[in-house]
Amino acid sequence: MAARYIYVMKKEWIKAIIILPFNVTVVIPVLILYFSEFKYSAPPAWVIISGTVLLVIGLAMAVSTMLLFNNIGKGTAAPWAPPRNLVITGPYKYVRNPMITAVLSILLAESFLLNSTALGLWFVLFFLINSIYIPQVEEKQLIKRFGEEYLEYMRKVPRWIPNRFL
Repeated sequence: MAARYIYVMKKEWIKAIIILPFNVTVVIPVLILYFSEFKYSAPPAWVIISGTVLLVIGLAMAVSTMLLFNNIGKGTAAPWAPPRNLVITGPYKYVRNPMITAVLSILLAESFLLNSTALGLWFVLFFLINSIYIPQVEEKQLIKRFGEEYLEYMRKVPRWIPNRFL
């Protein structure tokens, strides 16, 4: 039984990673660069350093949030295999959407490191899409699934900017 659960979860995680963050952070940026006839020009050193820091932070946060969803939530970030338990630890103590924050960090890093305005526009578009989708769809689903526990979490934890920075 446990082996079957692990197999199913691994399969769900692979699908979730390939369909969601991999497409957003790799496939779509590659297509944008291809169709914008991208020509690389090196950005200033401070931009490379900033991009590298954003990339490292984004990757670390993405991995940590995925592990929390797996280990505590017993699910994935994908709508077809959502977490069964509410995750409010780790980065989720500070913001309600650290997984999206991680992806945004990666997208901004790509824009900086590749010196690409087109990727910067993709970053903005992805943020705008999530700024609409999360409150209108995702949060409503979480309220239905977790009820008062999620409502209390929403009252205590901001969507994007951590409390300690407000």
